[in-house]
Amino acid sequence: MTVALCPAAVQDIAELRQLYFDVYGHGYPVPLGSDPAVMRRLITDGTAHWLTARTPAGALVGSAVVQTEPGSRIGKLVGLAVHPGHRGGGLASRLTGAVCEEAFGTGRLDSVYATVRVVTEGPQHVVARNGFRPLGLMPNAVEVEGCESLALFARYADGVLERRAPVGRVPERLAALLTATASGIGIDYAGTERLATLPTVRGGTGFDPIELIGAPAFVRRRFLERFPDAGDRFFPLHMPNAVLVAADGRFEAYADLDPVAGSCALVAVHPRPAAVRGALEAMMTAVTRAGADYAETLLPLADTEALEVFLASGFVPSAVYPAMRRIRDRFHDYVVLSRTSRQIDFRQAAVSPLLQPYLAAYLSAWTSTYLPLNEVSR
Repeated sequence: MTVALCPAAVQDIAELRQLYFDVYGHGYPVPLGSDPAVMRRLITDGTAHWLTARTPAGALVGSAVVQTEPGSRIGKLVGLAVHPGHRGGGLASRLTGAVCEEAFGTGRLDSVYATVRVVTEGPQHVVARNGFRPLGLMPNAVEVEGCESLALFARYADGVLERRAPVGRVPERLAALLTATASGIGIDYAGTERLATLPTVRGGTGFDPIELIGAPAFVRRRFLERFPDAGDRFFPLHMPNAVLVAADGRFEAYADLDPVAGSCALVAVHPRPAAVRGALEAMMTAVTRAGADYAETLLPLADTEALEVFLASGFVPSAVYPAMRRIRDRFHDYVVLSRTSRQIDFRQAAVSPLLQPYLAAYLSAWTSTYLPLNEVSR
């Protein structure tokens, strides 16, 4: 059956919500497929490329979106959905390719990333067929139909990867992940020096309890006051809605907290990421009480000080995003560090061969973080 692709319109919102319900039931944790106000804004404000698929009879059977934001030059592929009755004919791949071509065609994007569920291998193959490259795994990253892990993929504009800034040294605990990146993308980190990682700090540190303020409008204003220069805030497509404050005022950690998805992204720390040294255990306690079993942060691969602080507090290197950020004429690599308070179980995950090196890297890093050396050597 021939299916026509066309831009989404406001009058499509009711049908789009029904499509996402047919595909995901009540478990879809993203407002893009459930909140009419968010959907209307994305369709009308020019920050998203949104394509729908319709049959000759007019039935809406597919949807895909590349969401962007001014200034970051990064997009995110979200909301890929094909009605169960129209799967198996390549429509998901066609939608993915078309919406990405439209987004890159503007010349305003250097890369587009996607977080892909690993309940089946199908979505991984869809993005790979459309030029996306594997970057890593985030275990327990989202609550959809139970606690699920996500895979990170990215597609680049021409010439971006060739203009990466070199990274001189990284903590040793990142070594397995960088090896996986060399296998998955072909980037050689052989010349990057490995530094011994500080031991993981277990249990409490004596730090005072952390205050979590969940007033989104206030938090956004405060965030922009603390980081008035756009160059000082970099966590694409995330805006904080909560702030974690040290009792002595030593730092303010801004977070995008989503209790529905059970996740938290630590977007930025004032005055600098390493200021949370000694307080991350208390911060994670506050985040867990607020309903997030999974936390992640995004740090420059070259920021050794901040990486060591998070690694020493139980965060595990999960993904490397090469050439993520453009600064003048060079592109800089970033790393995703994650921590989960739930037991990790990969038995139901469908990890394709593309992602196997990243699974091995995560298990290696998790083992070195959470298992005593004498137990590992037995």
